[in-house]
Amino acid sequence: MLHEVKRGETLYQISVDYRTPISSIIRANPSINPDLISIGQVIEIPGFPNPNTLPYRIEVSINGRWLKLFHNGALQKQYPIAVGRVLYDTPIGSYIILNKAPNPGGPFGTMWMSLSKQSYGIHGTNDPSSIGKAVSRGCIRMYNPDVEELSRIVPIGTQVNIHL
Repeated sequence: MLHEVKRGETLYQISVDYRTPISSIIRANPSINPDLISIGQVIEIPGFPNPNTLPYRIEVSINGRWLKLFHNGALQKQYPIAVGRVLYDTPIGSYIILNKAPNPGGPFGTMWMSLSKQSYGIHGTNDPSSIGKAVSRGCIRMYNPDVEELSRIVPIGTQVNIHL
């Protein structure tokens, strides 16, 4: 998996976002200076497939309050979602799904899928009336049956593009 460094990122934060030890990232990138990375620099993140080799891709519209699942470029399904409320914006950008955790409990419903952005994920909800609204702390909420279905379909490493 290749990560392009964005403004304000440090190697430490990248390691936290991908839940990958910084030492593993340095080993995978022997020419890297861990104290000096630059915007646009490409860093290999070990342990994840290249998202371009996977048949699935997810697109999320914050303003439209929808999540679209694509298979080999063709729209397979669209789901309604909830997004972040004021002061807790859903992060815009390109991420990947790092892991899946069934039955995380509490407000996260019956499934949690971590994104490669610390503390953010796609998850179910214990409040189905919240779907379609801007009410979360930045995560993408789905109806429990929808997030369970999605998690059965997409593999780890699936790209998630979030836009307004």
